[in-house]
Amino acid sequence: MTSESTLIIRLCGPNDWQDLRAIRLEALSDTPEAYGSTYEESVRWSDAQWKNAASTRLYYLADRDSRVVGMVSGGFNDGKPGTRWLYGMYVTPSERGRGTAALLVQSIAEWAKSQGVGEIYLHVGSSVPRARAFYEKVGFRPTGENFQFDRDPSLTLITMVQQLD
Repeated sequence: MTSESTLIIRLCGPNDWQDLRAIRLEALSDTPEAYGSTYEESVRWSDAQWKNAASTRLYYLADRDSRVVGMVSGGFNDGKPGTRWLYGMYVTPSERGRGTAALLVQSIAEWAKSQGVGEIYLHVGSSVPRARAFYEKVGFRPTGENFQFDRDPSLTLITMVQQLD
């Protein structure tokens, strides 16, 4: 008899700072070109900084069998008032292809709908084609806006949008 493993998507809270730290550092190590911060910057954060991030920023964590296997963040973009954004998506390699990423996107979509908006935006790096392909698969479309990545001008960020039901 085999047991089904359980995946839970949960809102990150103040007591989840160590889980957030672990998955964020894994993400920055796995795909450094996909994030606005670097592993070197983030690994130097104090416990207080991680606790603050877990307490004040909107993160969802994916747990499979009590192990954090993914994360996503949602938020605002001061340059585009009134919009809601998906930021910092990551799924650990062993979890990819199991539906976890789609559920993380869905959690941000539900948050955005609760904010009264009909679409969510994201930036994806041109250097991460598998991420762009995934986003297209779940309904994101390029807006036509592309720009240089602040942290690394050799990389291009592509703006994408998903219409919400």
